[in-house]
Amino acid sequence: MTLAAIVLAAGHATRFGSDKLGAFLEGEPLLFHAIRAARAAPVDRVIVVTRPGLDTGTWTGTPPVDVIRLESTALSESLKAGIAAAAGSDGAFVFLGDMPTVPHEEAARLARLIGSSYAALPRRDGRPGHPVLLSAAAFADIATLTGDEGAGRLLKARDDVAFDECTNPAIHFDVDRPEDLGWLASKGRTEKN
Repeated sequence: MTLAAIVLAAGHATRFGSDKLGAFLEGEPLLFHAIRAARAAPVDRVIVVTRPGLDTGTWTGTPPVDVIRLESTALSESLKAGIAAAAGSDGAFVFLGDMPTVPHEEAARLARLIGSSYAALPRRDGRPGHPVLLSAAAFADIATLTGDEGAGRLLKARDDVAFDECTNPAIHFDVDRPEDLGWLASKGRTEKN
């Protein structure tokens, strides 16, 4: 199975009040933590979809990191651009740039779980989390999304979505405000691989 990872990082983070993805956590920009989690997944390449001007870093080694820059910050446009770049893959993980604590081992569990399912994702206490692994069968449906819509509606409408019942709360934690970074730093909650 050939898989890609997409890191969505094109938003402007209005609740954060400044450049959220460029804000530092443990000595590096928040976005770098998400890229590192995507690179830890069982993928052949990582596609970062971002806005112009955001530092995405320089990544050597494998898997390679490709960057797509969009003027649009709509979630659907970012996801569509990432999926288009992943064409030819059997599936694509979707990581969010503001989720620095996603457990690195979760993607491998999802890859083993997906089988012939439409998608696979972690779930804790009945709530789905990230990353999400979309099969190639989902790619055409992504093209129908509009505005700030992600894949959630599509996933809820399907009965062939596989779930990894997970106990780690990090599958839900996203950074919305500067104090979230302070809390993370004080707890030492990020994973580094």
